[in-house]
Amino acid sequence: MVKAVSVIGLESLPMVKKGDNLAELIVAALERETVPLANGDVIVVAHKVVSKAEGRIVRLSDVKPTSKAVEIGVTRKDPRLVELILQETRRILKAASEILVVENKQGLICVNAGVDKSNVEGEDAYALLPVSSDESARRIRSQIVKMTGKDVAVIIVDTFSRPFRRGQVNFAIGLAGMDPFRDYRGQTDLFDYVLEVKNTAIADEIASAADLVMGQGKESVPVAIVRGLHGVSWKADASVSDLFISEDEDLFRKAL
Repeated sequence: MVKAVSVIGLESLPMVKKGDNLAELIVAALERETVPLANGDVIVVAHKVVSKAEGRIVRLSDVKPTSKAVEIGVTRKDPRLVELILQETRRILKAASEILVVENKQGLICVNAGVDKSNVEGEDAYALLPVSSDESARRIRSQIVKMTGKDVAVIIVDTFSRPFRRGQVNFAIGLAGMDPFRDYRGQTDLFDYVLEVKNTAIADEIASAADLVMGQGKESVPVAIVRGLHGVSWKADASVSDLFISEDEDLFRKAL
């Protein structure tokens, strides 16, 4: 049997606005594009459309910077933008000339707390991450399962930089319905050696694969269906926090 994975981008979603029901928009796009869902599909959703639907767009003209934001403004950023970042931040790990590396309120370690300008209409408008990307994923999944009768998983994604590597890749920032790992520990390899540490972050692999059709520019493909996956386990109580590394385990955080 040939092993193959398909990544299908949905190209007919309208521009999402506050209050839109994303699950309904996704199902309608599937019908227009004649892409019937199948059990085991993983629906990958760009966080930007989730943030827009949930009203997580903020204009700098509505932001009043605190004294702390003005002080940190030595990072060459507009103090109002710094204030937005601080409002989404649990703690700052590193302040540099162009970026703030922080732990945001969801526990994600990311640049500028995920506050982002790309693909947001309005010169001074910025998107914040969903308040709880897991909850957003669970809501979208529950509604799609109810509308289609198909057992699917949902991953909400955003682009992240990586230590020691140039460029960015899509990471999972919220998920529902699937175990984020494919755990090989205790299994054997081709030569019968027991694998001791191999625990693949399959949710992040799926997120990155979906970006091959979703893109980051003018593609207008905010949702992709990943089909034919092997080794994915379904898990009702999954959370993206399962992917977070503890401070004691983290070899890099102490070096910041």
